[in-house]
Amino acid sequence: MNIEIISGSPRKESVTQRLAIYLKNYLAENTSHTIQIIDVKDWEIGLLQHVFATEAHAPEHLKPLAKRMFAANAFILITPEYNGSYSAALQNLLDHFPKQQHKPFGIVTASTGALGGMRSAQQLLLLVAALFGITSPYLLVTPFVDKKFSAEGQLLDSSFQKNIDNFIKEFLWLAESLHPEPVSSYN
Repeated sequence: MNIEIISGSPRKESVTQRLAIYLKNYLAENTSHTIQIIDVKDWEIGLLQHVFATEAHAPEHLKPLAKRMFAANAFILITPEYNGSYSAALQNLLDHFPKQQHKPFGIVTASTGALGGMRSAQQLLLLVAALFGITSPYLLVTPFVDKKFSAEGQLLDSSFQKNIDNFIKEFLWLAESLHPEPVSSYN
């Protein structure tokens, strides 16, 4: 199964990127799935003018992104909280592609504050439903992300591993139920 982690912060030294790196490495080491990161700051998408209905409809410089979006069987959305919601860059990226009907989504939020992006998680629940996606029942809300993960994506706070394990277990259960393939080795 192809799982795309979408890192939704356009900031150069995003602390949410730390979480994306950790999840990518963790899933790659513990499952047989193909795991990649789509980082919104790596793509000059521009404001929405046209939905890319197929890879062929995407501008030449965005064809590699379109190929990955269409090939994904599941998504993990990672975002900081901006003014009580997810990032506009994440919204813009998702708006450029058709509805993701019946695709599983994991929701991950991160903040340097105590709430961990809880309000953005609530907004993402609405967004995934609008995309016709199916949200994993367990969200990964990450308060004090800058204290939990290093800039290189290493877990600094081992007590947070249980939260990660619960999120991964529930996300993979949903994704593998919707896209039955060889079962992952994750326990």
